Amino acid sequence: MKKLMVLAALAAGLAASTASAETYQATNWMTPVHILNEETYQKFAKELAEDTGGDVTFEVYSGGSLVPAKSTMQAIRDGVAQLGIVYPGYTPSELPLNNVLNDLVFVSDDDIASAFAYTEMGMTNARLKAEWKENGGIFAGGYSTPVYNFVCVKPIRALTDASGLKIRTAGGAQTAWVEAIGGVPVSVPIGDVYSGLARGSLDCTMSDPTNLDKGNKFWEVAKSVTRLPMGVVMGANYVINRDFWAGLSPEQRRTMLDNIAKGEARAQVSYHVGVNAALEGSRERGLEIIEPSQDLTDKLSSFQTGFVESLPQKSVESRGVDDPSDLVAEFQDLQAKWKGLLEGVDRTDADALAKVLNENLYAKIDENTFGLD
Repeated sequence: MKKLMVLAALAAGLAASTASAETYQATNWMTPVHILNEETYQKFAKELAEDTGGDVTFEVYSGGSLVPAKSTMQAIRDGVAQLGIVYPGYTPSELPLNNVLNDLVFVSDDDIASAFAYTEMGMTNARLKAEWKENGGIFAGGYSTPVYNFVCVKPIRALTDASGLKIRTAGGAQTAWVEAIGGVPVSVPIGDVYSGLARGSLDCTMSDPTNLDKGNKFWEVAKSVTRLPMGVVMGANYVINRDFWAGLSPEQRRTMLDNIAKGEARAQVSYHVGVNAALEGSRERGLEIIEPSQDLTDKLSSFQTGFVESLPQKSVESRGVDDPSDLVAEFQDLQAKWKGLLEGVDRTDADALAKVLNENLYAKIDENTFGLD
């Protein structure tokens, strides 16, 4: 009897060990070397496993190998993945309020302030938290690309050059802008842009310059980059399955939040330092780096001014949301706040950025209650 009891205890201990060491699924559609995969997920998963003693371990599926970009939110909701990158523009009807903010940052000029402002709003604003909850997820961190430019096979130097060109956009404000300059907006996932430029189904893409070399290698097929500053694009770095989050201990949630803050800072630093490297490498490969003409610059300025003024009403009409004026105002205030907090901080130092982000946001998030309402 004693022997049986010992064997039973050993079996129970083994089962508990196996359960605690379960491997979870994290999904994104980025190439293996893309910043948002390499910095946000690969390093994050490795460090989280180490910091939890292997109790919270993620297998990272990149390149859409688990689910495609447009299905990520549903996969998180259904538990196919416990963690994933969600770009709201791919699911506009499910995440209309998030898309209002993504429209707004068409006028942003500070990618890191935008990323941190979006993160704070997504984790603290009641309307945004409710939208994520409706879709079965918990928003735990956001990203912002660097400022967008035109990357083209057929160069855009002046306003008239854009007429009739097929230009890939990320939706929302970008689509309206391309239409305003006479272009033809095309909506395809970022992973399809390389082949589109190569075979001529796209003439240009609106893109942050890091896509020239990091991951998507647009410099292999493009011929020019027009340095017209057309805002940023934001998305959710970390969206968590609600049941998975509830099943973690408070200590595990705290550890995960701390690692998310580090992952976000690393991604933004990589974006920031990657722009100059990508442009210089493109120039060396023979791409033309174009400064836009005055008429193109003036058209953009006029469009941005009118766009922000009309955004709340247009969002009510086109996205079917209640008046988002409060969200627009809050985001603008938070963006100004984070610009101030980042003043004097070395934007090439991920540890320095993570410290600012943690002290002013993540350390204030209560792991005992966050995401459990």
